[in-house]
Amino acid sequence: MLAWLAQPSPARGIRFAGPGEQWDFWSYQRLAGLTHRVAGALVEAGVGPGDVVSLVGRGGPRFVAALFGVLRAGATVSPLAPPMVFGDAGGYAQHLRAALAAAAPRVVVTEVDLGTALPPGYTALRLDELTEGALDERTLAREDPGAAAGRQPAAVALLQFTSGSSGRGRAIRIAHDALAANVAAIRAWLGMHGQHATASWLPPHHDMGLTGCLITPVVDSGDLWLMSPEEFVHRPLRYLRCLGRSGAAHTAMPTFGLAHIVRRVPPRDLVGLDFTGVRALIVGAERVDDDAARRLLDLLAPHGLRPQALLPAYGLAEATLAVTGQPVGDPWTATRFDQASLVPGHRVRPGVDADDPTLVGCGQALRGVRVTVTDPAGTPVADGTVGEITVAGDGVGDGYADSDDAPSASLTAFVNGSVRTGDAGFLYEGQLFVLGRLGDSLKIRARTVFAEDLEAAVTAHGVPGHRFAAALGVRTGRHTVVGVLERPRDGWLATAESVLRRRTDGADVVIVDAPPGTIPRTSSGKPRRRQLWQTFLADELTGSSTVPIDTTQESA
Repeated sequence: MLAWLAQPSPARGIRFAGPGEQWDFWSYQRLAGLTHRVAGALVEAGVGPGDVVSLVGRGGPRFVAALFGVLRAGATVSPLAPPMVFGDAGGYAQHLRAALAAAAPRVVVTEVDLGTALPPGYTALRLDELTEGALDERTLAREDPGAAAGRQPAAVALLQFTSGSSGRGRAIRIAHDALAANVAAIRAWLGMHGQHATASWLPPHHDMGLTGCLITPVVDSGDLWLMSPEEFVHRPLRYLRCLGRSGAAHTAMPTFGLAHIVRRVPPRDLVGLDFTGVRALIVGAERVDDDAARRLLDLLAPHGLRPQALLPAYGLAEATLAVTGQPVGDPWTATRFDQASLVPGHRVRPGVDADDPTLVGCGQALRGVRVTVTDPAGTPVADGTVGEITVAGDGVGDGYADSDDAPSASLTAFVNGSVRTGDAGFLYEGQLFVLGRLGDSLKIRARTVFAEDLEAAVTAHGVPGHRFAAALGVRTGRHTVVGVLERPRDGWLATAESVLRRRTDGADVVIVDAPPGTIPRTSSGKPRRRQLWQTFLADELTGSSTVPIDTTQESA
């Protein structure tokens, strides 16, 4: 993990997005000098072997140096989201308080002003003060990081928080060996040997952006183009230029990123871009949407993007990051399945009805990873049978930092060295297919309905995914489906209601016409469906709602 510091490349490095079209290039040699400086400063500040250092930053050169500087100092790094990800000061203060209580850091290192969000009792160090003078080239050449020079890496390298999409985020202990194993598995999967550049807009404090698109390219010593999620949202074309003009060959994003590009980038803006060099556009973090993937290909294929460059994948923070992935160069697989067969304990059947969902295969287990599908008792089921996805192997974390490894609201749990993910899925023709969160599903008339299915069905009828979310549960003894539309256009409410009624026959359907910002989301953009459901139960959803007149329902 730290070998790159020994002989850092003076020619390769990270380009950080600056204003306009500017990029600030930092060679790995320059970043290594800053990393040593941070490590020494942390030791001088009293950070000891195995201490936890919480790191709050946006992903610039000081953030990268601090990330590896903490490891260099023999401590455990715990990256946290900066305030601007939340927007709501009160919500951020609550989030930070909970995160620090779970991490119990020796110090908090920050490159942003935390103000009153930092609770009493914690020591905060400004990153710019830790690296004061470090931008001087002579200081950057410093090789002796003080007392950190003789320290071995901490047993726990990373205290990584889950996204909290189905509940509160939890801190996971990721051992140094587990982090190294997952990075090695990703490099082997993608065939990375330092020669392929990566581009990323993902948040650097969460697993996909942190391990997949920051730590791995740095350890690989390959060129890296980094921009913020906010920059991507406002200027997705700038991100595409990293791939189609600057030569980045690898990148990753959730499905909503694909949809955002298609929505915001007109074909005329792609003139002169060439995507033939893109080897791996990894799609993960949430269930892969076949329609969104095809629409992105329709947009970029005329400019050289090959269909096999899209690599569906599956992973989770409890397994460090990557679990399965489509092999590089292989075509991705989309298969229609009979909706009635997608029930835990049942064998899947090919679908023929237009309403049957099309699922995208997420490839095979990566090196050192074992994937099984199990029944509620934890017993493996036959291939083609729906159950809970369970992950074991070298990259699995050492449990939750609060020492309580019981299932969270997401139903994810550590059991005997493996992770019961709380995700429903099945193995079929050598690939893993993911259905959705067991905690975000409802059994209606002997059929299991997943929130992800409902959202995909609604967005397939023209409603943008970033404006819609579904939540499921039981209210006053009745199965209920809630569809929330933010600032809907004409026809969207009727479309959503029609789709949800057809797919959840036997349940109450409530459609909410909501203002922007109503749908709570994680820092990586996933809807917090459990929080949305609890808000609905408390009658605190803003906006107007429609409730069906026909409330007949059969028990399931």
